[in-house]
Amino acid sequence: MTETDKDKKQNYNLNKLHKRLRRNVGNAIADFNMIEEGDKVMVCLSGGKDSYTLLDILLNLKLNAPINFDIVAVNLDQKQPGFPEHVLPEYLQSVGVEYKIVEENTYGIVKEKIPEGKTTCSLCSRLRRGILYRTATELGATKIALGHHRDDMLATLFLNMFYGGKLKSMPPKLISDDGKQIVIRPLAYCKEKDIEKYAIAKQFPIIPCNLCGSQPNLQRQVVKEMLNTWDRQYPGRLETMFSAMQDIVPSHLCDPKLFDFKGIKHGQIIAGVEGDTAFDEEELPAVPAALEADDDNDYADNGLIQFKSVA
Repeated sequence: MTETDKDKKQNYNLNKLHKRLRRNVGNAIADFNMIEEGDKVMVCLSGGKDSYTLLDILLNLKLNAPINFDIVAVNLDQKQPGFPEHVLPEYLQSVGVEYKIVEENTYGIVKEKIPEGKTTCSLCSRLRRGILYRTATELGATKIALGHHRDDMLATLFLNMFYGGKLKSMPPKLISDDGKQIVIRPLAYCKEKDIEKYAIAKQFPIIPCNLCGSQPNLQRQVVKEMLNTWDRQYPGRLETMFSAMQDIVPSHLCDPKLFDFKGIKHGQIIAGVEGDTAFDEEELPAVPAALEADDDNDYADNGLIQFKSVA
């Protein structure tokens, strides 16, 4: 294979990957009405692969979207030792996006408050959230976009089941406790491995996530490895699990707050509730229902993305 042929193949694969990510982001935006006419979207940029990909795809979508919205990138410089302060401003200037670098010594606060050897993530997260909410208000941002993806949402689901005793994950869209901020996760339908490939191909200037020196979240790492193992051994399992998160049947779970089990009476027919399956064997498909089609046969958007229901 000549060098030219190799470049063509790489460009072809990158284009396919880009279209898949863009389609997934567009669908998530439409399904949850994440971005509306006139929005100013504050994209939180950490310097990792996820937030770089989020910013890149949103900037591309903005060119062809059927609505008008603005983007401002925000990075919180927490003053960790060794943080390369020049990297993000240089990158953001190169792509021509409005941006703001917020400098707050949260690293110093966390080190002062948390005893040596204890995990710092919880306090750091609360401080970071408060600063970003304040910044969004100062900038007049109507939406705050975070870079969490499908695999983050699945991992959080299992973490809450295993350690918190709750059937709960990351929502694709939420409102802050005071009702003043709306947070969106446009990468909700995107696979981490797609994002990783895209970040490598685009050569984003990645900043390591271990600068603060805190211990890794071992519980999350264990769950992520479990999911990765399933993905390798049982292709389609993660897709099916994520589909399950979008197709909840409260009448077949055990939460009386979501379904009125006490109110069930003889002769009652409840609309929308699955019928009598108490004695039936569950019939499951041989192939996972959500296994994605091959990209070569998948529908393409011919260079244009449309937010399905946000026209």
